[in-house]
Amino acid sequence: MLLLLHGLGGTGEVWRGVVDQLETRWPGSWIVPDLPGHGRSPALDRYSFGGVAARLADLLPAGREVAVLGHSLGGALALTLASGWFGVEVGTVCGLGIKVRWSAEDLAKARDQAARPPRLFPTRDEAALRWLKVSGLHGLWPVDSPALESAVTATGDGWRLALDQAAFGFAAPDVRGMLAAARAEVILAAGEHDPLCPAEHLRDLHPDPLILRGLGHNAHVEDPATLGPLLDQLIRP
Repeated sequence: MLLLLHGLGGTGEVWRGVVDQLETRWPGSWIVPDLPGHGRSPALDRYSFGGVAARLADLLPAGREVAVLGHSLGGALALTLASGWFGVEVGTVCGLGIKVRWSAEDLAKARDQAARPPRLFPTRDEAALRWLKVSGLHGLWPVDSPALESAVTATGDGWRLALDQAAFGFAAPDVRGMLAAARAEVILAAGEHDPLCPAEHLRDLHPDPLILRGLGHNAHVEDPATLGPLLDQLIRP
């Protein structure tokens, strides 16, 4: 089974282009959830890597080996699951575009975002545009894309993002520690032009990261076909 995990602010819809390849490329089944507090998934009282990993583990069948491909926040959660601490047998795992270096300013901005009340917008398109910017997908999808159906929601007073603002309250991931705890074969990958996850940051942690030429932070949306060889690496003999 393949588990696909989106990044902070996104929804499972970001994997659309990758899912289109799975019918012919992946030998088993797959699951593409919305993370807690995102899209159609309910919010949590508190967000932590362990807490969300435990929720994800509940979605997976017991005793079945899983490959996990996660982007950004989803990549850190993929490595968390690979520890084996949550009763999930992870055979292979890939963290794509994980931000591994966090400054005090980065963390302060995240805390500020987490504390803000949700913004209301008068129209669905204005809310959709805001979601595209928050999720890093502005310019990759139009505001009227069907992929945004679960990203925004109507209220009695207008439209807002389906995203729970408190989800920005995740701490910085200890990627080095996560790698040390992983009991699975690990791949670290990033787009060549990813400003959040430069190749040199990954090389400090992994001797041979996979760099996707010409792509940025959302490589799986920018050019889903490029992830085909990565999917092949996740398949265990």
